[in-house]
Amino acid sequence: MPAPPRPSLRGQLMKNWFAVEAIPIYVIIGGVVAGASWYVARLATGPNIVWSKNNPTPWNTIKPDEGTKLVEDTLEGPLHLPAIVYGAGAFSNQYNSDEHLASDIPLRTVRLALRYGIRAFDTSVYYGPSEIVLGDILEDLRDEFPRSSYKLMTKCGRYGASTFDYSPKTIRETVKRSLERLKTNYLDVVYLHDVEFVCEKVAPRPTGNVSAALSEEAESFGLAPGNEGKIRGEGDQKVLDAFYELRKLKEEGLIYVHSLTGYPLPTLLRIALLILHNPPYEPIDIMLSYSHLCLQNSVFAQFVPHLKERAKIRTLLTASPLNMGLLTRQPPSWHPGLPEMKEAVEAARASWEGDFVDLALGYALGATGIARGNIPLVAGFSNPREVHECVRIWRELQEGGNNGARKAGEERAKEVFRRAGYLDWSWSSP
Repeated sequence: MPAPPRPSLRGQLMKNWFAVEAIPIYVIIGGVVAGASWYVARLATGPNIVWSKNNPTPWNTIKPDEGTKLVEDTLEGPLHLPAIVYGAGAFSNQYNSDEHLASDIPLRTVRLALRYGIRAFDTSVYYGPSEIVLGDILEDLRDEFPRSSYKLMTKCGRYGASTFDYSPKTIRETVKRSLERLKTNYLDVVYLHDVEFVCEKVAPRPTGNVSAALSEEAESFGLAPGNEGKIRGEGDQKVLDAFYELRKLKEEGLIYVHSLTGYPLPTLLRIALLILHNPPYEPIDIMLSYSHLCLQNSVFAQFVPHLKERAKIRTLLTASPLNMGLLTRQPPSWHPGLPEMKEAVEAARASWEGDFVDLALGYALGATGIARGNIPLVAGFSNPREVHECVRIWRELQEGGNNGARKAGEERAKEVFRRAGYLDWSWSSP
C-alpha cells in the first residue's frame, strides 16, 4: 500500500499559522504594531500646534490632546532647565486670594504652562499654601505629566517675614514636609531661603548701586581676594551648617541639587565663596537671585562672570522680571521700593506708548536663556492669560519681531530711571 503523500511545507505553514485559534493573536499583534507606528509617526512630525507667521496665535486653538510644546529651549547645567521656570509664589496670599487659589484657575494655568514646555516650578515653604496648591495640581495632572516630566524647586529656612531657622534639624524636617506637600519622593532643587537675613552683615551701605562691590569696594563687601573662606561670625556658621545638612539630604537621594537664594548680590557672592572655600570645598550647584535682571535694575549681569568663574556655580537663575510687581500697573502695597522709586516707574511707564508690562517682561526674557549664558528666568503666573502673554513675548523675541522698537523703549525707560537716580538701584534687604 503506497504511503500517503507528505504535505508540502507551504501547506504545513498555512495549517499552523492560519488556524482559527491563532486569529486573536494576530489581531492583538496587528493592533500593537499599528499603534506603535502611529505614535512614532506622531513623534517624528512634531507637535500638532505650529507657531508661524501663518498661525501667529496658536494658543487660541489649543486642545487637550494636542502637542503644544513651544518653549523649546533646554539650558545647559545639572538640571537642563527650560528657559522659563514657573514661579509658584503666585500661589500665595501675597499675590492671590484664597478664593482664587481654591478655584480651578491655578490648575488650568499650570496645565497650560506644562503643555507649553514650562516644566520647572519654583516654590517655598515661606509662600504660604503654595507647596500644597502646587502639589495637588501636579497630582491631578500626573496622568498627562508624570513626575519625571518636570523639575521641582523649593526653599527652606525662612518661615515668616522675620522668622528664620537654619538649624540642621529644622532644615531636614522642612525638606521632608515639602516632599509630602508636593507629593513626591525627591526634590530637584532645595535652596536656603534669603541667606542675607541669617549670615553676618558685611556691606558699607544697605541700598544703592552695588556694582562697586566687584571693584573698588570689594574689601568693604567682604569680597577681597584672600578672604573667601573667612567665617565672620555665628551667622556665617549657621549658613554653613544648614548647607552641610542639605549635602547629607542630597547624599540620601531626597534632593538632587542644593543651593541658596537671596536679594543682595554681594552677599550671595560672598556666601557662595565661603561655601566653596570651607570643607568639603565644593561649589554650590545653583543660585537664584531676584529683581536684579529687570528693566529697572540689571546689575545681575555684571555679577554673572564672578559667580560662575570665581564661585564655580554651574547654573544661575534670576527671578521677578517685573521686580516683585513694581513694574506692573498696581505694585503691591508691601513692596519695599521707596515712594520716589515708584514715581520713577510711573514716569518710565509714560515713556512707552504700549503695554509697559509687555516691555518689561520682554527685557527680562531677552536678557536670559541660551543666548545670555544659559540663565533661566523664573516668572510667576496667576492665570492662563499671563502664561499666553509670556510665551508670546518669548517667541517674538526668538523670531526677532519688533526688537528695534523694544530696544528703543527700553532705553527710554532706563533713561528715566537714570535721571531719577534709581537705575540699577537696590533696596535694603534686610
